[in-house]
Parts: sequence; structure tokens; C-alpha cells
Amino acid sequence: MQAPVLSGTGLVAGYRTGVAVLSNVDIEVERGAVLGLAGPSGCGKSTLAKVLTLLHEPWAGLVELDGEAVRKFRHAAPRAQRTAIGVVFQQPRLSVDPRFTLREVIVEPLAANGFPAKIGELAERVGLTEDLLGRRPHEVSDGQLQRACLARALALGPRYLVCDEMTAMLDASTTAALVGVVQEEVRAAGTGVLAISHDEDLLSVWADRVQRWT
Repeated sequence: MQAPVLSGTGLVAGYRTGVAVLSNVDIEVERGAVLGLAGPSGCGKSTLAKVLTLLHEPWAGLVELDGEAVRKFRHAAPRAQRTAIGVVFQQPRLSVDPRFTLREVIVEPLAANGFPAKIGELAERVGLTEDLLGRRPHEVSDGQLQRACLARALALGPRYLVCDEMTAMLDASTTAALVGVVQEEVRAAGTGVLAISHDEDLLSVWADRVQRWT
């Protein structure tokens, strides 16, 4: 029996007709492990993140989630597939509604999928105190906002988590804290993680193996 994985095979994707950002890419993210993806800016890492999190449909190739082919993307994707994959992007301020409080940021996926808005444990896991939950993005630091974004990504208990340069804008202590939260998810829940970063020193201690692009 094949081990559960989130995989892409022969992926070709881009944004402008005839200009491929990804060309025949293969990748496999195993449950209970961290795959690091290293490479310079502009090599297509973020496009791959969007394809694997079902936010961008590839022109060719196949995405599979635990042996099941993904046929539809974005809002057309089945809820069971959409909610199985969480994502944290590099720039938290571009990832949230600026009108939301941090509490509303975290509960957004819960509310959208009809689940109770219980965030106490989530906030505690990422190191957010009650007073911070009532603040809006402009009232908190990048690190505090990224903590909320990570909590949001974990709210539905995804089987896979894609971290696209999650720590690029953070200081060393916040980086260590958030990587620690992700590692605990790997250990406790068997989450499969794709950690995308240009920081190979970070990936050397975070990832179980690293795939390098040029």
C-alpha cells in the first residue's frame, strides 16, 4: 500500500500564455515529514505552493492527495480536498483582511466551513495572548500577524501544510517559535510539511530532506 503523500507529477504552470513558470516538475510531500524546497527568488517555488494548495490550476501534470487525483482547483475543488491542505505565505499583511481582528483571521476557515469558532487552544499554540486577538493587523508586528496566519492554517487540522517562505520576514526568535509549532504538528498529528525557503541553513535543521532548484 502506498504511503500517504501530497504529490505533483509533470507539473507545468504559469500565468501568461506560453510562459511557463513550472516546467515538468515532480514533487512528493510525505505525511509525518518535512520536505525542504530551496532555490533562488523567481524559480517558481511560490507558484508550486499555489498549485499544491489548489489555489492555481496547472496547465499540465497531475496533483494527487493521498492517492486521489485532484481534478478541480480553487473554490471548485471539493471541500474535503481544500481543507486537507493548509498554507502560510511569506507576507502576512497581504494574506489577511485588514479589517479583521486577529481572532477573526484565525476563525475565518472555521466559520467558512461551519465549525465552532473555538480558538483558545490555537492561539495558545502559536503564542498569541488574549489582548492581541482583539487587535487588527496594523496594530501588531509582522511576527504576531504571522502567528495568527499559522493558527489559521492549522485551524481545520490539515493533513498537509505548505510554508512558503513563512519565516522570511521574521526575527530569529519568532522564526524558532513558529518552526517549533510546525514541528510539533509533524510529531503529534503526522502532518506532512513542504517548507519553502531560500535559507538553506534554516532548512538544514528544519527539513528531513531538501530538494534544491536552480
